[in-house]
Amino acid sequence: MEMAPNSSEWICRLIMRIGIDISQIVYEGTGVARYVRKLVLSLVTLDQTNEYVLFGSSLRQRNKFYNFYKEIIQINKKTTLKAWWIPPMLLDILWNQMHIFPIEWFLGDIDIFWSSDWTQPPLNHAKGITTIHDLSFFHFPESFHKTILSVQKRRLKQAKKECQSFLCDSQATKHDVQQLLHIEENKLHVIYPGFTL
Repeated sequence: MEMAPNSSEWICRLIMRIGIDISQIVYEGTGVARYVRKLVLSLVTLDQTNEYVLFGSSLRQRNKFYNFYKEIIQINKKTTLKAWWIPPMLLDILWNQMHIFPIEWFLGDIDIFWSSDWTQPPLNHAKGITTIHDLSFFHFPESFHKTILSVQKRRLKQAKKECQSFLCDSQATKHDVQQLLHIEENKLHVIYPGFTL
């Protein structure tokens, strides 16, 4: 007859290791950078149970990850940073085009991975989640640089394969994602971005 596990064993099983791509924070002044910063700050403040592993990649601006991490570690000691010297365009090739090198190679075992606005890595065992802010580049392609158009289309193609959940900034975005990307409605969740004073 098996013995019931003690409470500490059950608690250990409930703690998740959550990876978050913070690479976009280097683009200070953009909406996506602000969104990622506020998302991480809110999560680590509200959730003191799970472990967070922050992934940042930039060729020349890694200091911005370390400065942000100094702020985060004061709020939640269960957070680590993994910063890499890989430029965004190389990650586009490795992850969006070739779709090689799973994120677990960089972060170790994780349960959930939130991917950024620029790249979608392969996932070995982690459940994938990402945010789609809007699909304006589909509606008004002439307003965007061709690099942005091609990268976004490649990323979303891979995200459709890898992610089980998509956060949409609005009902309009959710509608566009259903109509233009043909992602099932049960995977889409409207989460309005918050604001601070």
